[in-house]
Amino acid sequence: MASEKVTACCQALIEKNMTISFAESASAGKMCYEFSTVVNSGKILIGGIVCYHSSMKEDLLHIPWGTIEHYSAESAEVTKLMAQNFCRYINSDICVGLTGLTTPGGSESDSKPVGTIFIHIIFAEKEIAKRFEFKGTPEGIINQAIDVVADLILKEI
Repeated sequence: MASEKVTACCQALIEKNMTISFAESASAGKMCYEFSTVVNSGKILIGGIVCYHSSMKEDLLHIPWGTIEHYSAESAEVTKLMAQNFCRYINSDICVGLTGLTTPGGSESDSKPVGTIFIHIIFAEKEIAKRFEFKGTPEGIINQAIDVVADLILKEI
C-alpha cells in the first residue's frame, strides 16, 4: 500500500490531469510500483525503466561513455542525464530520475555514505536536483526517498 505522501501526490496529479514516469536505479522499480498502487493510478502513471547496472544506463539511457567512470553511477550528474534522456522518449508531464547507495559498495565514500540518494525531477518549465542522506535499512532508505519525491512534486504542482 502506498504511503500517505505518495497517495496525496497521485491524487493531486489526477486532479491536475498530469502524468508521471520514472528512470530508476537504486529504487529498482519500487517508486513506479508505489505510484501504481494508488486508486486510478492508470490516469497518471506512464511507466518507468529500471537501469541498475552501469551498462543499462549507458546502453538504454544513452549516458555518454566515460560519464559514469568520471562521476560514478550514483551521482547528481548521472541522475540528471537519466531523467533528461528518459524524458526524451516518454511523453509525460513529470519525469523522475533516482540513483543512490542503499547498501555498502558502489561509489560509497566518507563524503557519499550509504543512504545517499540523488533525485532529479523534470517538469515542463523547471528541473529540480536534490541530494539526500537517509538512515536505515535499504528498504527504509528507498521508502524515504519515494516520500521525498512525492513531497517535491506536490510542492511544485
